[in-house]
Amino acid sequence: MTVWALGLNHTTAPLDLRGRFAFAIEQVGPVLDGLRHSFGSQTEATILSTCNRTEIYCASQEIAMPQTLQWLAQSGGVSPDSLHDHIYTMVDDQAARHAFRVASGLDSMVLGEPQILGQMKDAVRVAREVGALGSTLHQMFQRSFAVAKQVRSSTEIGAHSISMSAASVRLAAQLFEDLSQIHVLFVGAGEMIELCATHFAAKTPKSMVVANRTQERGERLAVQLQADVMRLADLPDRLHEFDAVISCTASTLPLIGLGAVERALKKRRNRPMFMVDLAVPRDIEPEVKSLRDVYLYTVDDLSQVVQTGQASRQAAVAEAEVIIDAGVQSFVNWLDQRSDVPLIQQLNQQAEMWRAAELQKAHKLLAKGESIDAVLESMSKNLTHKMLHGAMSELHSDDAQARQQARSAIEPFFLRHSR
Repeated sequence: MTVWALGLNHTTAPLDLRGRFAFAIEQVGPVLDGLRHSFGSQTEATILSTCNRTEIYCASQEIAMPQTLQWLAQSGGVSPDSLHDHIYTMVDDQAARHAFRVASGLDSMVLGEPQILGQMKDAVRVAREVGALGSTLHQMFQRSFAVAKQVRSSTEIGAHSISMSAASVRLAAQLFEDLSQIHVLFVGAGEMIELCATHFAAKTPKSMVVANRTQERGERLAVQLQADVMRLADLPDRLHEFDAVISCTASTLPLIGLGAVERALKKRRNRPMFMVDLAVPRDIEPEVKSLRDVYLYTVDDLSQVVQTGQASRQAAVAEAEVIIDAGVQSFVNWLDQRSDVPLIQQLNQQAEMWRAAELQKAHKLLAKGESIDAVLESMSKNLTHKMLHGAMSELHSDDAQARQQARSAIEPFFLRHSR
């Protein structure tokens, strides 16, 4: 069996393109059926689809990479040529390594984030339920889960903030006792907001809303995040609804002014507001920071938090890669051994035929009154002769090179106990 993977993610494809290939978890089962129908039912397949990636993992006797690309392109309504520059492909050990790194959070937009492991487990569960998960992919993913658990438990890969978005969530958690009870507004729909929203979504806030100058793009991001969307023009009137506001746009002028925040605080009866301005130039007027019930952080503020533990993070990544290397090697060894399964089955079948034939002869001899010792002696000699017949034939070959090759094989197989 051989394993291959084909995918696109936040590092290879823009958000709009990734959105064409996003499958909700309830869609994955029927989609897998269509994928396997195009390949043949003997092909194992799993689809991992999140807001940051869509990846197809397959296993079969022969690689079908062009067909995989063709199928994915067709599912997204684009040509294979236009999609080709945005995908990555891997085979066998590299495919396994990628799966292990994804499960461990090393390939995520947010390094070390834990939710990708749960998403991968859901993808595998669906594949198993529809009968698309064979023994090869089952082994690969179960080993990836074990590696991810080891990485999480024996390194500090997830113990430190590693981005400004992660730092935003950590600072918000210091202000609010329970992030699942807050309402969050994201102003903008670019990569930074998407990253930040991914972190906040992991905390399952009570609500998330996206406001963007281009409403269509805001709607696309909102759909991926299962969030609501609102017009940017409605921001001043609705600002009071939100406990946390994260803003990052390309505006050259501030979008949120001091007066708008003051009015929002009055409507909130001075309940605190957490605000993060990730934009350069600013989206939020700097005077807002002076308000008593507002906790405003800029890029400069967050950069200090992000730098904390940098050495520990690099050490954790190095430690994680060592664990992943060992896991990949173990899987590759298993995969190599699986290639010998048909031969092992044939050997077992042949041995069973010999055993059954000699046992039948022994029963007949015993029925005729032969002594047990004589029957056992005959049966053991016949079995020994059958087992050694092939080796003896090779050793008596007229071809000197064939005899030498036979000796090289026979000695470790038959004489290992005599050394």
